[in-house]
Amino acid sequence: MKKRKKQKIDIDNDMPIGELVEVNNFLPPPSELVLPEESVKVTISLNRSSIEFFKKEAEKNGTKYQRMIREVLDRYTSHYKAA
Repeated sequence: MKKRKKQKIDIDNDMPIGELVEVNNFLPPPSELVLPEESVKVTISLNRSSIEFFKKEAEKNGTKYQRMIREVLDRYTSHYKAA
């Protein structure tokens, strides 16, 4: 993977670049944020190849492999719960 060189731009840091545009506040207030469901710790035996796959993918994506497995299970149950 080649690294790109950053282009140095000579600008006055006190001045805006381009036309200013107001951005609407799109974030919900804290009272409307949904809290995650209660988690339950379990012990489960999985195939070594599955764990190795998730560990590799987690490392590539900068996350934890358990979080990825949990997300797969959550999406699976949401899909079939809705059906």
